[in-house]
Amino acid sequence: MKLFSRAGCLGAALATATLLASAAHADEGLWTYDHFPAAKVKAAYGVDITPTWMAKVQAASARLSVGCSSSIVSGHGLLLTNHHCAADCAHSLSPPGEDYTKVGFVPAAGTAERTCPGLEGDVVLSIADVTPRMLAAGAGLSGRALVQARSAARAAIETSACAGDPKLYCEVVDLGGRFDLYKYRRYTDVRLAFDPGDPAAFFGGDPDNFNFPRYAFDCAFLRLYDNGLPAETPQHLAWNPEPPRDGEPVFVSGNPGGTFREQTLSQIETERDLTLPLQLAELAELRGRLIRFGEESAANARAADEPLNEVENDFKVTAGRLSALGDPDFMAARRAAEADLRAKAGQSAGDPWADMAAGETALAGVYMPYRQLEGGAGQSQLFGYARDLVRAAIERQKPSTERLPRYADGQMPDVEKGLLDADPVSPGLEQLMLEFWLSKSRERLTADDPDTRLLLGDDSPETLSKHLVEGTRLNDAAYRKALWDGGLVAIESSDDPLIRFMLKIDPGARRARAAFEDEVAGPETRAAEAIAKARFAAYGDALYPDGTFTLRLSYGAVEGWTWRGKTVPPFTTFAGLYDRATGQPPFDLDSRWIAAKPRLNPATIFNFVTNNDIIGGNSGSPVVDANAAVIGTAFDGNILSLGGDYGYDARVNRSVVLSTAAIIEALQKVYGASGLVRELEAE
Repeated sequence: MKLFSRAGCLGAALATATLLASAAHADEGLWTYDHFPAAKVKAAYGVDITPTWMAKVQAASARLSVGCSSSIVSGHGLLLTNHHCAADCAHSLSPPGEDYTKVGFVPAAGTAERTCPGLEGDVVLSIADVTPRMLAAGAGLSGRALVQARSAARAAIETSACAGDPKLYCEVVDLGGRFDLYKYRRYTDVRLAFDPGDPAAFFGGDPDNFNFPRYAFDCAFLRLYDNGLPAETPQHLAWNPEPPRDGEPVFVSGNPGGTFREQTLSQIETERDLTLPLQLAELAELRGRLIRFGEESAANARAADEPLNEVENDFKVTAGRLSALGDPDFMAARRAAEADLRAKAGQSAGDPWADMAAGETALAGVYMPYRQLEGGAGQSQLFGYARDLVRAAIERQKPSTERLPRYADGQMPDVEKGLLDADPVSPGLEQLMLEFWLSKSRERLTADDPDTRLLLGDDSPETLSKHLVEGTRLNDAAYRKALWDGGLVAIESSDDPLIRFMLKIDPGARRARAAFEDEVAGPETRAAEAIAKARFAAYGDALYPDGTFTLRLSYGAVEGWTWRGKTVPPFTTFAGLYDRATGQPPFDLDSRWIAAKPRLNPATIFNFVTNNDIIGGNSGSPVVDANAAVIGTAFDGNILSLGGDYGYDARVNRSVVLSTAAIIEALQKVYGASGLVRELEAE
C-alpha cells in the first residue's frame, strides 16, 4: 500500500538486481534532477527530456510531510496523491459518528475543503551543491565531534539560505559523499479536497497489497492554500485522461525514501542479523495487540484502523527486506560488487570497508539503549508532544548551530506546527502504544538494567502507561501552546506527568544518542565518504545516490512481466473489478460503485504497471508521459519489487499505478465530483 512489498520468492531475479551495483543499467535509477541521464533516455526511448521539460515537472512535484509524494494538477493548488497518504488527515477530520476513511470525503464546494492537521507540502525551488563547505566542516575530527560539526554546518547553511522566510524550507542532503542544498516553497496550509475512502481505495485489502492485478482506486486530492486562499500554481502538470499504451515511455517524479543500495556488506549483515529480525518480531506482536484492541469496541476499531494498516504494511516491508538479505544468490552478488569496487580502489582509499565493519561491531554494543531510549522511543503521539516540548525548550537556550538538528532555527517551524495543530487523540490507543514500548524496553534491556529502572522506576509498563495517559493534558492544543510559549520555565514548573517523565528520561536518552554518534555515526560517516569517493573515481556519473526522500526522476515504460513461465499483462479494467468482487471482505464493493456499474465504461483502464524504479516515499508520485502530462499516480509495487531497497531488476520489478482515465470516469459517474472534473479538464 505504501510502495513496499511483502516477503516472497526472490531467487535469481533479485540476485541479478545488484550483480554490479557499481553502475546503473536498464531503466534503473533514482536520479536527481541535476544529474538526470537525458542522453540515455533519448537513446532508449527516443524522448527528449529537455531542461524546460524537467523544470516544468520539478515545479509541479510536491513532497508531503507524511512521507509521500504528489503532483500539482491545476492552477489553483490542487494536488493529486494517494488515499493512503491522506488517510490520517481524513481520520483526524472525521466528525463524531462518521469516519471519512471509510465513507470518503466528497465536499460539495471548495469552501468545504478542510485543513489537514500537521500536513505540509514542499515544492523544490532550487538545488545547489554545498559539498566543499560540508566536507570542510569537522576536518580532522572524528566520532561525535565530527557529527556535531557537520550538524552545525548544516544548520548554518540552511538558516542562511532561507533567511527566516516562513514560506521557505531549506535542507542540506547527504547524497553519498555529495551534499546538496534543497530550497523549497513550503505550504503549511494543506486541505483535503477529495477522498474515496478505504473500500474503494484499498479494495482487496491486505491480500491484494503489493500484488498485481489490482483494482484499487487509491487516490485523493489535496489543495495548497496561501494566506487563506487556494495557492496560485501556474506551473502545474497537464491532465491527460487518455488510457496508457503498452510500451509507452513514462516518468515518475517523486521522493523515494531511504534505500540501501550503497551499503557495505557489513552494514547489510547487521540489518540481516540484528535490526530486521528484531523489528519483524515486534511488528508481529504489535499487530496482534492492535487487532485485539480493535475488537474491544467500535471506537477502538476506528482508532486502530490506520495504525493497523501501517503495521501490516511495515511487517511486509520488513519481511521482504529480511528475505532479500537471506537469499544466498543476492548476498553473493553484493559480495561480488563490493569486491569489484575494492579492487578498482586499490590502496589509494585506505580500507574504509574495515572502518565501516568496525563501526558495525560497535553498533552491536550501543544499539539497544539507543533504540529504546532515543531512536525508536515512545511510539505514541502524546509522547512525541512531550519530547518536542521538553527538547525544544532546552535547545532554544543554545545557539542554533549547537542544537540537536531537529531543533535548529530552520527546523523549528516544523516542530511548532506539529505541536500546535489540533489533532484528535485516542487515549486507549496511546496507552497501548506506550505500554508496548515500555514492555519491550524492559524485555530488550532486561529488568535490572539502569536504563530500565530509569524508564519504569517501581512501576510496571501497564500501570505507568495508564498513569501517563490518564493524567496528561497534552491532548489539548491550547495547553501545548501555553507550554511552548512559556519556554523552559513553563516546562520545568509543569506538573503534567508526561512532561515530568520526559524531563526524567531525557538525560539518559541523550547519553545513548551521544554514545551512538561517537562510536557509530561519526566513524561510519568518514568511512562512507571514503567509499563514495572511491565509487565515483571508479564509475563516475553512471551512478545515482541512494534514496533520501528528496525529489528524483525515474524513467521506464508501461510494461507487464513474465515470471516462472507466467506473463502478467500491464492493465486491469473496471470490468475486472466487478469480476473480482465477491461481496465478502476484503473484496466487497463500496455501495457507490455497485450503483454506478451501469454508468461506467467497463473497458476503462483501472490500474497499470510500469518498469520505473521507485520505492517507499514514491506513494502519490505523478506518472507522466513524454509531453510532461500526468497519466496516473503511483501507489504500490508488485511482489517482486520487494528487494528494491537493495537492488532493482527491470525484468520483474514493477510499479503499480492508478490511471487518470479511471480517476476521471469515477469522479464523474461514481462520486458526482463535477467541480473537480471541471477543474482538471480546464487544465
